[in-house]
Amino acid sequence: MLNALEVVTTVVVGVMVGVEFSVAFVMNPILNALPEDSGQLGHAHGGRMLGAVMPVWYIGSLVLVAVWAIAGWHHHGTGLVVTAGALLLLSVVMSLLLLVPINNRNKTWTPENRPEDWKEQMHRWERFHYVRVAVIIAAFTLLVAALV
Repeated sequence: MLNALEVVTTVVVGVMVGVEFSVAFVMNPILNALPEDSGQLGHAHGGRMLGAVMPVWYIGSLVLVAVWAIAGWHHHGTGLVVTAGALLLLSVVMSLLLLVPINNRNKTWTPENRPEDWKEQMHRWERFHYVRVAVIIAAFTLLVAALV
């Protein structure tokens, strides 16, 4: 049963990492290259869509890692799993304190009501997101290493 939990947890976290990596290095560059207001509208739509899904995914991943750490406490690799959990917790805290406030504003913006510094706010969100992606990649790497 522990093996199934390890695999499911690693896959769930891995897919989350893939989505967030794609947002950072595929979707945002595409949206930023769109003409006129299209990019801003795309960012707002993405903020609404992913803003509804990602909290469940982040918290669910953290819970799975915690269950793995507890269930496998006396098994090889538990230190790696606990460290991965700490990194995922850091990513949740970063999200709540740094990224979510910007996203909550962004998802309501239209070309008619967006603030003058909207691009600066989006660039700030992207910088924080790059750091968050690095943190969750590190967590995922530790989970994979714990499987060995």
